[in-house]
Amino acid sequence: MTMSSHETPLFSPTRIGAIEVANRIAMAPLTRSRAGMDGVHTELAVEYYRQRASAGLIISEATNISREGRGYAFTPGIYTDEHVAAWRKVTDAVHAAGGKIVVQLWHVGRISHSSLQADGAPPVAPSAIQAGELVFLESRTQARPSMPRALETDEIPRIVEDYRNAARRAKEAGFDGVEVHSANGYLLEQFVRDSTNLRTDQYGGSLENRVRFPVEVVKAVAEIWGADRVGVRLSPLTRSAGDTPLDSDPERTYFYYAEQLGQLGLAYLHCVEGQTRGDNAAGAFNFKKLHAAFGGRYIANNSYQRDMAIDAVESGHADMVAFGRPFIANPDLVQRLRLDAPLAEADRATFYGGGAEGYTDYPALTA
Repeated sequence: MTMSSHETPLFSPTRIGAIEVANRIAMAPLTRSRAGMDGVHTELAVEYYRQRASAGLIISEATNISREGRGYAFTPGIYTDEHVAAWRKVTDAVHAAGGKIVVQLWHVGRISHSSLQADGAPPVAPSAIQAGELVFLESRTQARPSMPRALETDEIPRIVEDYRNAARRAKEAGFDGVEVHSANGYLLEQFVRDSTNLRTDQYGGSLENRVRFPVEVVKAVAEIWGADRVGVRLSPLTRSAGDTPLDSDPERTYFYYAEQLGQLGLAYLHCVEGQTRGDNAAGAFNFKKLHAAFGGRYIANNSYQRDMAIDAVESGHADMVAFGRPFIANPDLVQRLRLDAPLAEADRATFYGGGAEGYTDYPALTA
């Protein structure tokens, strides 16, 4: 029998690494494309995140670690003084409202367009394989990502340093921690999967070599924050790069990767259980074994509903459950779930780009 909302641990406090959270409901990262062309957030973002501070943990929208790491127009950055100043207003507002927030560190790799890169340079990737998914340009049109160039071996330390710099900047901006984005077909996952990594150096070929760079990144970030304030996001089943196949042996690959991450003593592992924006597919992959291989706190994500979330936490499947799209139209989602109240539907036309409409104008429940 399912517990009442007053008894279920979904609504009770816990710790995720060193982070004390008021409940087990996380706000998943949600790209909303409301930043300026320079990646600096506006005051709208301050209100947007403040409204959602009742989440036990807010995981920010994916945030670029460098100009090279950007793949979509109007997404925020965390690598300049201006980025830090804008994000500081957000973190201050979330903390004043009693919430906790971590920033998701993002490098898109090959899922970018030369028009988004400095001097029209090609995107970078483990191997020169063009992605199939459309990206959003500053012209407010969409295009297929440009053909990337393969990173040289001696460039890898430069990108590790970009992550380290972004982690430092995140600390300056007042976040409670960071999440390293190693999911959804972006740069780190491009190295992990043998479908997108055809390298023959120490960062390609064997499974041990393919996870080497992502693990180096996580270690570098943990040096800045302490491992217990660093999470990692994975998506073993997500085909988010259009025509890209999955890894040839996802369970072997991701169990090994999770085991390597688990040895670092991280705050949590955050998994997309299925295809991003698709139905929950927890039964299509052994996520319980993945959780066990990691050995630490686990945040489950992907089309969870109230009863599913309660069951996931009660059963020990997850320590927290992340909700994405429901947080767009329900800034008070935690309260609605607690009361089992109806959820508002978000207007898909306002998901990306624009101003306050469909961003900060969704009302909370009336008292």
